[in-house]
Amino acid sequence: MILASFFAALGQMGDPRFRRVLGLGIVLTIALLVAMTTAFLWLINSLAGGSAFVDILGEVRWLNDLISWGSFFLISFLSIFLMVPVASAITSMFLDEVAQAVEDKHYPQLPKVAAVPFGDALKDTINFLGVLIGANILALILYAVFSFAAPFIFWALNGFLLGREYFTLAAMRRIGRDQAKILRKQHTGTIWIAGILMAMPLSVPLLNLFIPILGAATFTHLYHRISASRA
Repeated sequence: MILASFFAALGQMGDPRFRRVLGLGIVLTIALLVAMTTAFLWLINSLAGGSAFVDILGEVRWLNDLISWGSFFLISFLSIFLMVPVASAITSMFLDEVAQAVEDKHYPQLPKVAAVPFGDALKDTINFLGVLIGANILALILYAVFSFAAPFIFWALNGFLLGREYFTLAAMRRIGRDQAKILRKQHTGTIWIAGILMAMPLSVPLLNLFIPILGAATFTHLYHRISASRA
């Protein structure tokens, strides 16, 4: 069921609607990360106050430059680390378009559903973004303590989060949010394993930018296959 859903989604990656969502996701992700970087550097520079004083050495003008450059490299590292969570969250805003493309090709017998209102999609995106970033920042502690298991922690954590969110968003288009949550809980293991399959390529540069689209399509297929198995 999982692999069949994955390969069906993979076979549709050339769909124009998939490419459109991918392009929008990348542009918005870069814009958000640039804004976060700018705000962070502005805050650091404001706190530094332009220069610092040390009683013995006198005015130390280079300290502000050191802080600025250190902050720049820190936020650059965090930007790389947060690229995938941010891209995943932003892509979730456009999941409706990806899911509709999947259903138009593979499930044309299904009736059309109303598009998710932009306000609801934005709210879900912000919530998902907060959970993804928060969980991955907290996971840095686990990576440091259990460095030997860091890849497995990363895959398990992000697999759970991606599976949870994408399945819910795919299912709620057809059965509503409450029923989607119930169905998700009944198939937690399958959804988590499918999420891990999505999370494993996240550490591969460039390839990871395609994972949110592939994940959205995969979980749309997975929802319909689970629904069919219950019928």
